[in-house]
Amino acid sequence: MQTSIIGYPRIGQNRELKFWTEDYFNGKITQDELLDNAKTLRLRQLKKQHDSGITYIPSGDFSFYDHILDMSVLLGIVPKRYRDLSLNPLDTYFAMAKGYQGVAGDVKALTLRKWFNTNYHYIVPEIEDDTAIAVSDHKIFDELAHAKAHHLPTKPVITGAFTLLKLARFPGAKKARGFVDACVAAYVELLARLERLGAEWIQIDEPYLVTDLSSDDIRLFHQIYGALLKHKGTTKILLQTYFGDVRDVYQEMIALPFDGIGLDFIEGRQTLLLIERYGFPKDKTLFAGIVNGKNIWRNDYEKSLQLLRTLKHSVDDVVVSTSCSLLHVPYTVNAEPLLDETLKKRFSFAEEKLEELHTLGFLADEKDHHLHPLYRNNVALMRQIQHNVDEEVRLRVNNLKEADYIRLPDRLTRAPLQKERLNLPLLPTTTIGSFPQTKEVRQNRAAYKKGDISREQYQEKLDHFIADCVRFQETLSLDVLVHGEFERNDMVEYFGEHLSGFLFTKAAWVQSYGTRCVKPPIIFKDVRRQAPMTVDVSRYAQSLTDKPMKGMLTGPITILNWSFPREDISPEAMATQIALAIRDEVLDLERAGIKIIQIDEAALREKLPLRQSDWRQDYLGWAIPAFRLTASGVKPETQIHTHMCYSEFNDIIEDIDAMDADVISFEASRSSLSILNAIRQSGFETEVGPGVYDIHSPRVPSVDEMVTAIRAILKVIAKDKVWINPDCGLKTRGNEETALSLKNMIAATMRVRQTLED
Repeated sequence: MQTSIIGYPRIGQNRELKFWTEDYFNGKITQDELLDNAKTLRLRQLKKQHDSGITYIPSGDFSFYDHILDMSVLLGIVPKRYRDLSLNPLDTYFAMAKGYQGVAGDVKALTLRKWFNTNYHYIVPEIEDDTAIAVSDHKIFDELAHAKAHHLPTKPVITGAFTLLKLARFPGAKKARGFVDACVAAYVELLARLERLGAEWIQIDEPYLVTDLSSDDIRLFHQIYGALLKHKGTTKILLQTYFGDVRDVYQEMIALPFDGIGLDFIEGRQTLLLIERYGFPKDKTLFAGIVNGKNIWRNDYEKSLQLLRTLKHSVDDVVVSTSCSLLHVPYTVNAEPLLDETLKKRFSFAEEKLEELHTLGFLADEKDHHLHPLYRNNVALMRQIQHNVDEEVRLRVNNLKEADYIRLPDRLTRAPLQKERLNLPLLPTTTIGSFPQTKEVRQNRAAYKKGDISREQYQEKLDHFIADCVRFQETLSLDVLVHGEFERNDMVEYFGEHLSGFLFTKAAWVQSYGTRCVKPPIIFKDVRRQAPMTVDVSRYAQSLTDKPMKGMLTGPITILNWSFPREDISPEAMATQIALAIRDEVLDLERAGIKIIQIDEAALREKLPLRQSDWRQDYLGWAIPAFRLTASGVKPETQIHTHMCYSEFNDIIEDIDAMDADVISFEASRSSLSILNAIRQSGFETEVGPGVYDIHSPRVPSVDEMVTAIRAILKVIAKDKVWINPDCGLKTRGNEETALSLKNMIAATMRVRQTLED
């Protein structure tokens, strides 16, 4: 049986692409050096897939920053403000991704959004009324030709027009349907050029098809592909979906003249049911996504082969595939010296998933596969995998009562008590938590981990960093301070290291956005807090100032969503265990005299089911209570904050209010403060801090720019409910740009505050 993957990681096993790209940003290497390095990396990865026996290898899935941005550039979807910079094509591309501030001009980056239900972020296409959509770049053609020159046949991967138009932002009068004809014409040319270059298959990704589709959406899909497929040549077209099932459009999809259809059997709850109920065309190939592209546990061959046997009753031609791109998992278990060999056998990263695909394809054709050592070893492994149970944790969860999820008194009663205790001015200013992780900070942590310095020496330097950070914030006249989080490598990994039940890796990096990579911990067994995690550092930071010092914690849903989860218990069970651990920390911080505690839920919306019918029963119904459990035990005068990162919140704004935090800060600058109307319309009770500048870009916003943002906020939200802060933590920024941006933020706040007081 043949095999396929939807996409492959592109950062390099050792994050080579990240460092090369950042070196290019900093002028340490030339553009030619960056391009040559990337070409070498791509070729190495294509050979790895070929040598692993993969039949259908993707090309064009590589990206310097984001594949949706790549598709925008390929089709000439470049807003005028970036074209007007008159930069070279690569620098224009990076200006769209992260903004630009220099001799050529000053522009913000395009909006950043979560990629469906993952921790990956994509750059939102912006299609202006006068955008001339046409094939305008050569990257995908070059990569196909380069692979072919090395005798590596590939299937080029492009994002489909339907998904692209549904994800795009239209700032003018024209909307998606106004661009369909131009889009179809561009895709016709794109497919024809790929065919002329020798592509035998072309993969068109349409993940938006797994969401709730309206009748207008289905008509748009038909309009696009009804026109596009009329021009189909001899190259075979694979329509690839992932992250769910296509229940709203399955019958229409199989009726169209695609040569292959890729369906997700991991997250697609109704995928098998759809095939059994409506059949599958004999003239099409099913690319069956049965190897999990998101999680890192070994594939259960017994279950997968049973599924393949079931499919053979309805489908003539099946290709074994991943459920989604392997972009969402690390490179290889073999790079993990921290894991012993017994543990390594339980995990499957990208390279191991290539092996699993090849093995499943082989075993599926074996009449007596159950006798084969590869199968027998896998069955034995599945039986060996047992997660340790902590009886005390299980008992504590079982004893929870409804009252444990309710904070008393209610929020409106708490608010005046907190204002009296904190005595903050109008428009109180703060930051989200982290300050720049400078070279010195990273060196101190690395030296301690290597054993080059003692715990005492490490702590002495850490105290120095914290003291400097506190003095700097006081110099700026910030109202509510943070300690800077210099002891933390990552907002999830740090807490995982201090909780039982987690495993950690050395090189299991995954791309989050652009050059930002994360190393998710693995939830391996029941979770509990063994000792206080942040109390000492928060107490020390508070001792340095008379201003309120926020205690900084990561919430249970974010810890769960930004880890690789177990598969033997439910997400709700894991979230509740983590929530109890965070609750213990919250109460200890309160006892230590911390008046404001921030419990970040940056990833709350990330795992929200893609279909609204599943939202509250399957996710929000336990995710919101898990957050409430963390803070329900504090006193009324203790102020609870939370923070949410890049996501669209408008459709769950009432659920966010139901978290019962006292203050919420969230990303707003890249989305032009679009969430404000939702807040106004919902009767939102929580005080809010919409981010007034974008920290994911190195550009420094002006005072006037932030004054405009603050005034826009005040038109919608009462002045006594508004906080002023950046979009997110400052960990990835440099000291100089951070200082300038925060000074401008304070100056803007003072200017607006003065007009309010007058």
